[in-house]
Amino acid sequence: MGHGKLKKFAENETFRCLLQPAADDVLVKGSRELVLKDHPIKGNWGREMFGNGNPIVLELGCGGGEYTIALAQRHPEINYIGVDIKGARLWKGAKFATLNNLPNVAFLRTRIEFITAFFGPGEVSEIWLTFSDPQLSGSQNSRLSSPMFLNRYRSFMVPGGIVHLKTDSRFLYEYTMSVVKANNLDILACSTDVYGNNSHSGPIFSHCRPRPAILYEEVTGVQTFYEKMFLDMGLPITYMAFVIDHSGDYVYPEFDAEYWRSVEGPRRSFSHQPASKH
Repeated sequence: MGHGKLKKFAENETFRCLLQPAADDVLVKGSRELVLKDHPIKGNWGREMFGNGNPIVLELGCGGGEYTIALAQRHPEINYIGVDIKGARLWKGAKFATLNNLPNVAFLRTRIEFITAFFGPGEVSEIWLTFSDPQLSGSQNSRLSSPMFLNRYRSFMVPGGIVHLKTDSRFLYEYTMSVVKANNLDILACSTDVYGNNSHSGPIFSHCRPRPAILYEEVTGVQTFYEKMFLDMGLPITYMAFVIDHSGDYVYPEFDAEYWRSVEGPRRSFSHQPASKH
């Protein structure tokens, strides 16, 4: 491990906005299976981290926190939490938030598989999945928009909670759309090319919460490092927003993974590195 990374890890310990729980804080010892226990912050983010009762929005797989910070700067009345497992990446966002005195930004270093240990019922209003790893050859359950993950998100989201997916992966977009349709979830917005000539016209952003103009700015006005690279290559950026409300278990969709892998092409090896981020 390089000296620069060690320095970042040491500085991470000084950031109040960055929570880095140990595995023992959320895993039950002695269990043969993965069993989670609640972290003390669960249900207490507003009081313990932010000192207010404002809505909370998560970015899962936030990398350096570019989207988390940009949204927080646009909406000081909302609290934003970026979640990622990579400490060296989180250092960038946590340092920026600290140096710029952003009171509505926090970061959580953990595996997204452990997310239910950190958030209580009705604690989160929205989730952003920004350029997540599409897991082209992995199981459905490894995708952050799978029924398994949606069930976890539902356990801590408010009624009417919204999930946003922004990705350069047509495979992941189409997979998520198949999940949404199989479960009859309410689609608030969708586009296979948000920067195309017709992205802001017609019904694409016309029935969104928050207001269409605000959502359009959040989707197109914030661009991560990799997103800019994709756009320079001429790759379309896709987006959808849907309401997570659903009674009963989420069902798994019929999805032609082989076809959409062929549509995806070889660019995945370039655009997505391990742990998938900006």
